[in-house]
Amino acid sequence: MTNHDVNQEGIYDATRLGIPKMLILGLQHTFAMFGATVLVPILTGLDVATTLLMAGLGTLLFHLLTKGRVPAFLGSSFAFLGGYAAVAPMIDGQPNAEMLPYACGGVFAAGLVYVVMAALIKAFGAKKVMRFFPPVVTGPIIISIGLILAPTAINNCQTNWVLALVALLTIIIFNIWGRGMAKIIPIILGVVVSYIAAILMGAVDLSAISDQPIVGLPPLTVMKFDVSAIITIMPIALATMMEHIGDISAIGATTGRNYIADPGLHRTLLGDGLATCLSSAFGGPANTTYGENTGVLALTKIYDPRVIRIAACFAILLSFIPKISFIITSIPAAIIGGVSLILYGMISAIGIRNVVENQVDFTKSRNTIIAALILVCALGFNAVGGISFTVSDVTITLSGLAIAAIVGIAANAILPGNDYEFKEEDGTVEKFQTFKL
Repeated sequence: MTNHDVNQEGIYDATRLGIPKMLILGLQHTFAMFGATVLVPILTGLDVATTLLMAGLGTLLFHLLTKGRVPAFLGSSFAFLGGYAAVAPMIDGQPNAEMLPYACGGVFAAGLVYVVMAALIKAFGAKKVMRFFPPVVTGPIIISIGLILAPTAINNCQTNWVLALVALLTIIIFNIWGRGMAKIIPIILGVVVSYIAAILMGAVDLSAISDQPIVGLPPLTVMKFDVSAIITIMPIALATMMEHIGDISAIGATTGRNYIADPGLHRTLLGDGLATCLSSAFGGPANTTYGENTGVLALTKIYDPRVIRIAACFAILLSFIPKISFIITSIPAAIIGGVSLILYGMISAIGIRNVVENQVDFTKSRNTIIAALILVCALGFNAVGGISFTVSDVTITLSGLAIAAIVGIAANAILPGNDYEFKEEDGTVEKFQTFKL
């Protein structure tokens, strides 16, 4: 094992574990993203199978455009829920089949905003852009991501605390006291053990599984364009791009590599944006880098991007097998909550680590003020549903995290004493695995 394989006790080349173990590790990432990814189509009326297909294809596209170096999974974005609700609201709990294609057209336009920003960063350099995103800004934003997600985990746990605790305790036991392979797949073991418990408790209904076909094609819906829908949804990209930078920073802080420098922020933004364009063009939701999978990276310390690509392939496979999709969909919300309880906490812990390792000086008033504003705005405005305002008769809503990011960036730019200088070589490991599936 060379210094390029391991950093901070992490494994960067999972092939040394063998193909069977890599497949299991990939499946673990699939479980981690599944609950949140399928929740978005459930809330918006989009198709679950199509969502899984586009999550897998979008992830592979992202890895292709980022040279296969960033261990990120792209799943459904919750940030665009307000846009879908505004353009294509559910009717009596049923999908708005007439307007959903137009909402997808608006999301496609939002993906193009990423492409434009990627071109600007490529032209002017990440150094000028990243001056607005020092650790004193990105750290608290990463912390906020985990804290904002936390209530979702608790709400799911409350549906059945017994199952949630079984999942949580199983993960903790195997992660701390496990040996060999069991130690690095605690999440999938947590899901399996708690799912068996759920079956024994009668909390899982599999009676309809016989009605599901063995193989089925995900339905694809071609997007449509409407100016009002585009104006409503496209501005959301300004907020989600800030979340993207926070996610990439979180992944970099977890793995000890500077992905903003190499393969470059322009490439990660381009991958995220084009993945969203691909998904929305055929009836899927917007894609985004997933904090749940970053939590898995932190917990298992397996940082090989090939494991993520295996997870993407599993997502694609599941989209064509309704029976398996049905079984996974039948996983009780409490189990997802128990798993999320630790993963969301991991995200906030990564943010704290980001601040500590970059030696942010909180004896300076400007740094304390910036962090305080970000945390309070993120949690406070999220609790009240964000801020809504009207532009040309179109209502736009900014989430708490978007407001926090904007306030943090503005405060960092305005307050005196900003001596942060982004060095593109910082944290970059000279050798990476080349892209191959």
